[in-house]
Amino acid sequence: MCGRFVQYNLLQAVQQIFNIDTISFEVIPNYNVAPTQDILAVIKHNNENKLEKLHWGLVPFWAKDISIGSRMINARAETVAVKPSFRTAFKKRRCLIPADGFYEWKGEKGKKQPYYVSNPSGEPFEFAGLWEIWTNKENAEESVYKSCTIITTTAIGTIREIHHRMPVILDPKFHEKWLNAEIQDPKELEIILKDGLIHDMKYYPVSKLVNSVKNNDPNCIKPTDEN
Repeated sequence: MCGRFVQYNLLQAVQQIFNIDTISFEVIPNYNVAPTQDILAVIKHNNENKLEKLHWGLVPFWAKDISIGSRMINARAETVAVKPSFRTAFKKRRCLIPADGFYEWKGEKGKKQPYYVSNPSGEPFEFAGLWEIWTNKENAEESVYKSCTIITTTAIGTIREIHHRMPVILDPKFHEKWLNAEIQDPKELEIILKDGLIHDMKYYPVSKLVNSVKNNDPNCIKPTDEN
């Protein structure tokens, strides 16, 4: 699974990669992104790539309330096309979630060592994601809640050494296809997830400071000796 990741110094890079002209909100570096927080995501709107803030933890449009989102931070690539919580978004509302790296834990319960996984080049990359819009129709002043989830798959490459699952990191040449809502054939989308998967990543141990979401600074990704 992917339960924590990092988004920092991404604004300029994201603007260049996706040709985004206007950003309507402040972007604050986050070294310990946790579920239910607001995160950056790229979606396609009116044939243009747009940077949005979405809550991490997808809330299906049919949900009674937003509490379900805390259990929907990841969607398995193997079942995303058929699972009721994700299948509609899989066809119509796909997104890319920029990241500088993500965390995984290895070891016995209570003694797990956190690791930071990143691109060997040091450049940011993009998770394949889904997004959704939930509307509170019972509220007189209808509130809209935009949320997203990160798709995961069986770990391959170096990541298998620390965890059996990994987020789907898409090769840039598949970005536009993934964002194109006109592509709705589940089989074609599953091919993108398979053929576009990047797995050449590096990792190193980091401090257990990352275990607490209260810790959010560059020390979270600083290499440390395993303990």
